[in-house]
Amino acid sequence: MKPDSSNRVGFSFDHKSMIVLKEHTVSKELSSVRLVDYCIGLFPQTPTRNAVKKAMKRGEIMHNSILGETGFWVKQHDLIQLIDPQSKRPKPFPLEIEIIHEEDSFAVVLKPAGLVINGNQFRTLENALIDQLTKSESEDALKWGRPVHRLDSATSGLVIVAKTLLAHREFGNLFSERKIKKQYHAIVQGKPDNQTITTNVDTKSAESKLTVLSTVPSLRNEFLSLVLLEPSTGRTHQLRKHCAEISHPIVGDQLYGEKDNVMKHKGLFLAATYLEFKHPITSEVVKIAIPIPAKFQALMKREERRFVDFES
Repeated sequence: MKPDSSNRVGFSFDHKSMIVLKEHTVSKELSSVRLVDYCIGLFPQTPTRNAVKKAMKRGEIMHNSILGETGFWVKQHDLIQLIDPQSKRPKPFPLEIEIIHEEDSFAVVLKPAGLVINGNQFRTLENALIDQLTKSESEDALKWGRPVHRLDSATSGLVIVAKTLLAHREFGNLFSERKIKKQYHAIVQGKPDNQTITTNVDTKSAESKLTVLSTVPSLRNEFLSLVLLEPSTGRTHQLRKHCAEISHPIVGDQLYGEKDNVMKHKGLFLAATYLEFKHPITSEVVKIAIPIPAKFQALMKREERRFVDFES
């Protein structure tokens, strides 16, 4: 007789700190498929059988609301969830992060360029914030703040950090429904036209609006332009790829920029500067903006000055 998890008593688990990252409902009838095999490739975090086993060992797979085990059998209509149990408090990474806005349920912080958001590393934004945010007083308070979206490591700018389970879920819904407005500033090579870019990114539809704010002459690039970028979708490296595809790559982009014409040691000139969203508790509209990074204006002035000095 097959072991069945439907009536099994699960391990002791702190549901107040459980974050559901992704979930899946089995839609088809199955015959003799174990949970460990069904989960292979089901989530990006479980590409192999070994990865699934490790995720289960860490308590990251839920099967019908209890912690999953390799021997469970999967049936039609079963609910499988990838979770973050927040069981072990990470070691704080010693880096001061500027907190732009903070309240009981969430915060908005300024991520510096060169720092990853989270993951299996020590040097992350999440770890840096461990002792810098005030813990929520709500009953569903998370043990530590969790970023609810990503920025490229090379990109600086605004990041929303949830401090309660409700806020984390609400922000997740807002992002999945594309109800959070994001704006970026960038410096690109050349002099593009105002346009909406709709080319696919990694075979998925993607849309970015580009508006030119100012342009200066440049000895190396003929022109440099400060632009406003507004993505309607959230594909990986979307803005960087879109700018490169219209032959106006972002300055400092060592991945998608022109070969032998990438400004090294200055970083990527792309910053997330504006967020607009519905408050996860009150539903009021929240608007948060930061100034364009000082290095952007400094580069534009320096390039224009060098061009004028050369011409004279």
